[in-house]
Amino acid sequence: MIQDPQKKYRPFAPVALTDRHWPDRVVTAPPVWLSTDLRDGNQALLEPMDGARKKMLFDLLCRIGFKEIEVGFPSASQTEFDFIRHLITAGRVPADVTISALTPARPELIRRTVAALRGARRAIVHVYVAIAPVFRSLVFGRTRTEMIEMAVAATCAIREEIAGAGDTEWVLEYSPETFSAAELDFSREICDAVVDAWAPGANEKVIINLPATVEMATPNVFADQVEWMHRNLRRRSDMILSVHPHNDRGTAVAAAELAMAAGAQRVEGCLFGHGERTGNVDLVTLALNLYTQGVHPRLDLSRIDEVARTVEHCTRLPVAPRHPYAGDLVFTAFSGSHQDAIKKGFAAQTSGAFWDVPYLPVDPADVGRSYDAVIRLNGQSGKGGVSYILERDHGFVLPRRLQIELSHLVKAHTDARGGEMKSADLWALFCATYLTNGDIACLHHELYDAEGGQGVRLSLQVAGQRVERQGIGNGPLDAAMAALGVPVRLVHYEEHALGRESGAEAAAFVELEWADQGAPCFGVGVSRNIVTASYVALMRGLDRLAAAHGRRWRVDDGGHLRISEDGVAKVS
Repeated sequence: MIQDPQKKYRPFAPVALTDRHWPDRVVTAPPVWLSTDLRDGNQALLEPMDGARKKMLFDLLCRIGFKEIEVGFPSASQTEFDFIRHLITAGRVPADVTISALTPARPELIRRTVAALRGARRAIVHVYVAIAPVFRSLVFGRTRTEMIEMAVAATCAIREEIAGAGDTEWVLEYSPETFSAAELDFSREICDAVVDAWAPGANEKVIINLPATVEMATPNVFADQVEWMHRNLRRRSDMILSVHPHNDRGTAVAAAELAMAAGAQRVEGCLFGHGERTGNVDLVTLALNLYTQGVHPRLDLSRIDEVARTVEHCTRLPVAPRHPYAGDLVFTAFSGSHQDAIKKGFAAQTSGAFWDVPYLPVDPADVGRSYDAVIRLNGQSGKGGVSYILERDHGFVLPRRLQIELSHLVKAHTDARGGEMKSADLWALFCATYLTNGDIACLHHELYDAEGGQGVRLSLQVAGQRVERQGIGNGPLDAAMAALGVPVRLVHYEEHALGRESGAEAAAFVELEWADQGAPCFGVGVSRNIVTASYVALMRGLDRLAAAHGRRWRVDDGGHLRISEDGVAKVS
């Protein structure tokens, strides 16, 4: 790092707003939410979502309760265009949901965007023009007047394109892109010009979206910028004022909260803060922050684990264990003093009273979670945890969700028998549950290089019958899943050595769920070969997954894996 950053970086200038109102305002209602997971979030992924994953995420956003969803950038690729057309023509958009698509301010791209949205009940055409000085000089080489002409021309082009576009209710959204780095008087001037050019009717409003394209200042400065615009835009009653905070400084949530106090009526962002660079504002955190202040966000986050697992599957990005509200560890206290305070808080909490439990800003039950401070060896002592004893005595470091799964078995054991569960009893329970062969086992595997990935030949024993299977995937475990050909999804995988010596055995942990429903199960495998350990874990996970639904694995006449229930064969 350089010694004199003040010689290289400019501090952001404060806004001359001496009578600002936002510091004294309390937000008492949720904003209009727009999810841009399928556009901003998707274009930031190393591997963009395919059609199936985009549909799954779109359906999740609708279930959560988003009424405005930015579904893509149709002028960017045929894939984006086709996805939007599918949503409309297949009737996948609920009647109360408005879809949005982004377009640059170019006539041919505007035409393509309107064509993609044609036939929707209600659609937002979101056009943007980057207006900050560095973009005007370096990217466009245009004056302020010329930039206004570009924005107005794009607005008029949208009006012309939608004139014969059927019965769709069209809404204009304009973003003075790079607003966070632009002059406020110019931002106001170009927004006023766009609204004048659109000439909204009596019951029609233009969405003016103020993006912190790059988060360049502390949240209070962004709030000042928003309040200045809120107070100085000429036709404010004809507008819905929106913000689109990014997280370059790590304060996007705070910036959005202060912007709402400053007059913003609408917020654009992504679940868990996905998006370009450091991401967009995290809508899950923002919504649940409102909830903990007694303001219902009008989003249903009562099944936060399902939301997190679905987003992880669709984006291939993890939700961090300490992520606010949704991380696997956020309702876990490892400190004894914290555990004691939380227990006392739960004990003192009465029905109908305000939530007032130490260290927990929200009741875990409200987001579909439970409090797992320590996974105890009995229901009373609270002196040890399953993960601690298994690691101390046997070297197993369990994934967090496996700890929770096993804790339920421990609780059932101690409830039935009473008293304390000793380490030997815990190990016996663990072995019987996770390390004992069932109906399906891997007898032999052979890996080979294949065109397009990793190939594997598997010799399996299924209910006493030997069967050979073969598959190709992007790694040994993915290839094995392809070889099995069953509708099961890999939710999570971990591995580690069970000792420090070079010949130590390895433990593998595989979490699986049926492709069409939740209730995942773990399988555990141990071997000196990590691939073997992962395959053993996979087979044990399949056994437990079938058993959890009252089923068993069988092989049909064609050598394909099937599941049966009550002795009647069923296609899996």
